[in-house]
Amino acid sequence: MSYDDAIKALSNDALKHVKDYSIIGLGSGRAATVLVKSLGKLIELKNLHIVGIPTSLQIKLTAEKVGIPLVDADQVDHIDVVFDGADQVDSEKFVIKGGGGALLRENILFSLAKKVIIMADKTKFVKNFTRTVPVEIHPLARTSVINSIEKLGGNVIIRTLDRGYPFFTENGNIILDCDFGTIKNPKVLTQKIKQTAGVLESGIFLKKPDIIYRAKTGGKFDVL
Repeated sequence: MSYDDAIKALSNDALKHVKDYSIIGLGSGRAATVLVKSLGKLIELKNLHIVGIPTSLQIKLTAEKVGIPLVDADQVDHIDVVFDGADQVDSEKFVIKGGGGALLRENILFSLAKKVIIMADKTKFVKNFTRTVPVEIHPLARTSVINSIEKLGGNVIIRTLDRGYPFFTENGNIILDCDFGTIKNPKVLTQKIKQTAGVLESGIFLKKPDIIYRAKTGGKFDVL
């Protein structure tokens, strides 16, 4: 079942939140890639003065290809709007991110943003989180963090590539994928995870999106 038509339609709708002379945060993943391509066309069509801040090399390459001027997050004191995807969205509108490994950079952009817009297909929406929680950690803290997360009730796997090599983030860190089963209190859990020395970011983001687009079949979407 494909949501591609709906993601393209909602991406075009989401661009109404882009104003001239805006600083735009560019998330990673499928939905963000579609939006970035549409944003490049909008900038050219309307001759907008926009700068983008990418969260990954993947999205940076896409943005460069469509002609979006880019800066780094440390060059700005705010972001007008961030567009990003999500791995799961719960009934309280918390999100889990980090399936692609860019959670640290994505959460930095969330913290700088005046407005956060999430785009996801309807399969990502759940009452309570059920998927694994990505946790980015410093490699030196691998054993101690695993022990701490297991004490919180998590079953931990170090993320690896297809051939078995450890997955390293663009920040030079590793990711633990942590299975807590059904998560009924994500705020408390992520606060406990982030108290552990060596943890750089949890995939449960505490800043809730301002707007959520939910892609459905048939090219349709909801706005939450």
